[in-house]
Amino acid sequence: MSTERNPQRRRFLKTLGLGTVAAGTAAGLGQVPLVQAEPTPQDAPRRDTPRGYRETAHVRAYYATLRD
Repeated sequence: MSTERNPQRRRFLKTLGLGTVAAGTAAGLGQVPLVQAEPTPQDAPRRDTPRGYRETAHVRAYYATLRD
């Protein structure tokens, strides 16, 4: 292995690290905190609808194709 220092490689690694930090910062600044977000009527959970697995007509039709 070569014992010579390669300034090009170090510059690349610094740029890569700074780019990662900049991307993380930009992603964080674009977020709206949940405290400021206003709930919409469609976001409110519905208590009358069942949650979880429901066997509907199209699911039963799919199961029928598996039996053949």
